[in-house]
Amino acid sequence: MASAQTTDDELFDEFLSANGHDTVPAGWDHSYNKKQCPECGGIHDDDAQKCAVCGWFPER
Repeated sequence: MASAQTTDDELFDEFLSANGHDTVPAGWDHSYNKKQCPECGGIHDDDAQKCAVCGWFPER
């Protein structure tokens, strides 16, 4: 019987989600009408693509 191969990342995500962790890629937080960096808390205009404070950007 053949089974689909899983990558190490998929196994790690499965382990994390089974133990109560969120495995969805991080995105911008929102504070009022501004974007807030989830890494450092820096506040940016809504059109920001990258954090000007720490350099974080959402993985696509």
